[in-house]
Amino acid sequence: MTRYISTRGHGTSKDTGPKNFEEVLLEGLAPDGGLYVPESWPTFDTKTLERMAGQSYVDVAAQIMLPFIGTSIDHAAFTKIVHETYAGDVFDHAAVTPLSQLSPNVWMMELHRGPTLAFKDVALQLLGRLFDHVLEKRKERVTIVGATSGDTGSAAIEGCKSCENVDIFILHPAGRVSDVQRKQMTTVKADNVYNIAVNGTFDDCQALVKAMFNDAKFRAEMNLSAINSINWARIMAQIVYYFTTALALGAPHRKVSFSVPTGNFGNVFAAHVARQMGLPIETLMVSSNRNDILTTFFETGEMKMSGVEASLSPSMDIQISSNFERYLFDLVGRDALKLTELMNEFKKNGKFKLSDALMNQARKDFRAHRCDDEQTLAMIKSCYDETAQVIDPHTAVGLSAALSMQGDPSVPVVTLACAHAAKFPDAVEKAIGRRPQLPERLGDLMECPELLTPLPNDLAKVQDFVRSHSHVSKKSAA
Repeated sequence: MTRYISTRGHGTSKDTGPKNFEEVLLEGLAPDGGLYVPESWPTFDTKTLERMAGQSYVDVAAQIMLPFIGTSIDHAAFTKIVHETYAGDVFDHAAVTPLSQLSPNVWMMELHRGPTLAFKDVALQLLGRLFDHVLEKRKERVTIVGATSGDTGSAAIEGCKSCENVDIFILHPAGRVSDVQRKQMTTVKADNVYNIAVNGTFDDCQALVKAMFNDAKFRAEMNLSAINSINWARIMAQIVYYFTTALALGAPHRKVSFSVPTGNFGNVFAAHVARQMGLPIETLMVSSNRNDILTTFFETGEMKMSGVEASLSPSMDIQISSNFERYLFDLVGRDALKLTELMNEFKKNGKFKLSDALMNQARKDFRAHRCDDEQTLAMIKSCYDETAQVIDPHTAVGLSAALSMQGDPSVPVVTLACAHAAKFPDAVEKAIGRRPQLPERLGDLMECPELLTPLPNDLAKVQDFVRSHSHVSKKSAA
C-alpha cells in the first residue's frame, strides 16, 4: 500500500501516521505546512517499460498511476475514471499529448490539446473526476481554494465546474494574466465557481492560499482542499506524459532529454519523479524567463527572492516555486528537520544557500537556462519562419533552452508546449506579425460576460468572501 508523508515531517511519527492517497487528495497541503510525497518512489524495470511501448496513452496512464493510488480507490473504478478522462472527447487528439518534430533532434510535446488549451488540463480533468468519486463515496463536500498565474485557474474551473460536491475559489493577480486566460476563468457559468482578482502578484495569491490552509480553524470550518500543484494528485497525473513521450521516442532503450518552461516547479518535478521511477532521462532543463530565481539557484547555489517582474510569459512570473520544496526534500536526504530549517530561513530572510556537495547533486539532476522577453520574441519568430509552427511565449522559453542543450544526436530533446499560442495573442502578433486565432470551440470567448470579485491582498477579507459563499459554510450554519 502506497503511503504519504509531509516534507516537513507530518506522518513520520506514531501520533501522525502516514496518509493514504484518498486523504492526500482531499487535504492537499499537509497540516504542518509541508507537501505530501510518497514514502518511496515506485519503479518500473526495463521489461515493464518495453511492454508499455506502443500502448495507448490511457493504458500507460493507468499503469503509471496505480502504484500511487494503492488501495484507496478500487482499481477497476480508477481505471474507468482514467478512461473517461483520456479516451473520450475531452482532448482533441487521440494521443492526448502528441509530438511534433521541429528539427532532426528537437521535438515538441503538445500539452495544449485540452479544453482550456494548457498543460494543466491533463492533470485537472482527472483531478475533478477523482474528487467527485471520492467525495460521493464519503458523502462529503469540500471547498477548493487555489491560486493561479494564468492557466491553473481555468483548467481547475473546467475540471470542477460540474462536480456536485465541490465549491471552487480561484485567486488570480489582477491585471497580470492575459485577457484570454482571465476570460477562460471568469466566463464560466456555474453556481460553485468563484473568481477572485487579487490586487497583487501570483506569489501574493499563493501566500493567501497557504495562509488559509495554515489557519487550522478556517481549514476545518471550510473543509478546505487544494487543486494547485501542491496537491500530489496533480504531480502524479503529469508524470504520465513523460513516460508516453519517451516511450514514443525509443525508451527504454534510448535516453530522452526534456526542456520544461518552469514557474512553480511542478511540471519539471514530475519529470524528476519519472526519472526516479526508471525512465531513462538524460537531461532535465529548467527553463526560466526574466524571473530567473531558479536559474540563478542552479548557477550559484543560493535561492534568493527578488521582486516579480511582468513578462511576456506571465504564467512563469513567480519567485516562490512551491513544488521546489518536494525536490529539496529529496536533495537533503529526506531530512524533514533540515528541510524545515531551510524553508523557515527562506520565509524569514528571503534566501538560503546550499552546500557545494548538495549543489553538485542538484546540477546532476537539472540544468538551467533563462530567456528574456527579447529572446522570447526572437524564438517565436524563428520557430515560425523555420517550421511554420506558431508557439506561445512559454513554449518559446522552453525551446530556447532545448536548442541550447543539443548534443549527442542519439538523444532526442523534447520541449514542452505548455499553452496554445492563442492564449497570448499580443506577444505572438508582436513576434510574427499576425494574430493567432482561438480554436472554433472557443471562438466567442472574448464576447462572453465576466463574473469576478476584486479583493485586496488581505487574508481576512478573502476568508470572509470564501466563508460567505461556500456551501460548506452554509451547511454548517444550517
